Amino acid sequence: MESSNLELGTSKIRSLSRSISDFSLFSLFKTGNKPEIGSGPGIIDPPEKVLPDGGLKGWSTVFGAWCVGFGMFGYMYSFGVYQDFYVRYYLTSSTPSSIAWIGSVQTMMPLALGMLSGRIFDKGGFYAVEIVGCLLFTFSVFMLSLAKPDQYYQIFLSQGVGMGFGLGLTYIPTMSVLRHYFKARLGLATGLAASSAGLGGIVFPIMLNQLLPKIGFGPAVRASGYLVLGCTIVGLFLMRTDYPPKTKVSVRQNSKSFLLDARYIMFMLGALITAFGSSFPAIYIQLYSIQHHVEGNISFYSIAIINGSSIFGRIIGSHFADTYGPLNVQICYTLVTGAAIWGVLGIHDTASLVVISIIYGIASGALLSLTYMSLASLAENRSEVGALVGLGFTLSSLSTLASAPVQGALLGGTYEWIRPIVFSATMTIGGTFFFLIARMLQVKKLNKQRV
Repeated sequence: MESSNLELGTSKIRSLSRSISDFSLFSLFKTGNKPEIGSGPGIIDPPEKVLPDGGLKGWSTVFGAWCVGFGMFGYMYSFGVYQDFYVRYYLTSSTPSSIAWIGSVQTMMPLALGMLSGRIFDKGGFYAVEIVGCLLFTFSVFMLSLAKPDQYYQIFLSQGVGMGFGLGLTYIPTMSVLRHYFKARLGLATGLAASSAGLGGIVFPIMLNQLLPKIGFGPAVRASGYLVLGCTIVGLFLMRTDYPPKTKVSVRQNSKSFLLDARYIMFMLGALITAFGSSFPAIYIQLYSIQHHVEGNISFYSIAIINGSSIFGRIIGSHFADTYGPLNVQICYTLVTGAAIWGVLGIHDTASLVVISIIYGIASGALLSLTYMSLASLAENRSEVGALVGLGFTLSSLSTLASAPVQGALLGGTYEWIRPIVFSATMTIGGTFFFLIARMLQVKKLNKQRV
């Protein structure tokens, strides 16, 4: 009896042992039993890569992005000098509104092509799109130098379309590549890279205002073109990518899904309305101050003052975005920008011109990078940032394209300044209403105030 019980116990132990063996971890690697990454209802996402928030590659990429931004976006922010020069000397047969279309198309392209360049970036095509964009922009600057007086189409094609396409291909990739190395300090890195446009916006306006009356249009533009060429070459050599491993993660690659997100819709409505007015001083303040007889040569430095002040706005604004949340900071900066546009009506001497230029520069300087950061914060994961931001910029480009010509039409041939100023300030401040709604929805989704 005792022997029988012993054999029965031994049999049960062997059976249990075989069951444990069959359920060993090794069985998970058998065909049909291993867990799939990012597929099926029970998605197992790989752990997110830990970003270095710096390092040699990270900071060299920031400096490379800074160089590209200095040469290309600093040049774009110098259009106010061209607007004044074209109206008074070079395109005298064209109206201020038609001349403003050149700057509008150029400014619109970085936003309109954002969806295309964002998609290419997401698919690993950073270097291809960056090189093509830099080459096209530089080539167009030299083509602009060959344009003849009162040949509107030559200037429009080279400065509006050609340079605009170059900017459009490079902006999203240049900013998005920073996300390969930074997370906690992404705002700081973005602000530092974006500050280049402010410094470029100091150098190029002063350079052009000094050279245009001395050596003429063609040589002055070519001289600025060589500086652009050097900056883009250095930037291309320094920027490096670090794409995450390709896995099947849940990504909203269908653009329609973005448009079904209430947070995204509200934010884009705010961006569309704000873009109708926020750029007014950057384009017209030099012409405004000259026509209102602000003493000395300070009028010719108004664009440089705005862009110089924007350096601090970009860095401080991006740092605040890390600390307090990009949507919160975006609302504050947009309100101050609208107030500064109202303040243009009070410009009557050197002191008032400098004060308004500094306030506007600091407030508006961070808007583009804050818009990028706010849109990126609405993404479900890192893999859809390029597409989501690109679609957002493409939609907001519609307002950017129409803004300067509408302002020019309101200004008219009799220069009724109060009409475009009131319109621009009202639209800028009005956009914050929709930003506030987007913030409320984001707070509800994330259950925190720092958004």
